[in-house]
Parts: sequence; structure tokens; C-alpha cells
Amino acid sequence: MTTRSIPASLASRNRATLGEGWLFAIDRMLRAIESRRRLAEMDGRMLSDIGISRAEALVEAARAPWDLTERRR
Repeated sequence: MTTRSIPASLASRNRATLGEGWLFAIDRMLRAIESRRRLAEMDGRMLSDIGISRAEALVEAARAPWDLTERRR
């Protein structure tokens, strides 16, 4: 008997069909809010460690919670 892992895209699709899609989306939004808040609070040294400027950090922190697309540099 073999076991295979389920790709992330199928796993999230399965959650959506089980009625958990909206909970997953809200969880992602809450995580985005928290991480963006922490990003806005970082000092210059911490920002330079991760390779972004204060302006870039503030732009990211100002994004809407539902805007979860990856920003291109």
C-alpha cells in the first residue's frame, strides 16, 4: 500500500467543499493583519536584515487584509 500526500491546492479545495473555505480565508486575513502590523513596527536594522526599506514596509502594512497576493519587486 502506498501513501501519497495531497497537494496544497487540492487540500484547500477540499476544505472549501467541506464548508471550511471561509474559515480558512478569515484565518489567512487575520495572519496577514498581524504580520503587517509587526512589519510596520520593525526598526531600520530589522528592515535592512530582511532587505526592505521603511517605505516598502509601510506600503505593505497599509494593504487591505483581503489583499493576499504576493507583491512583485
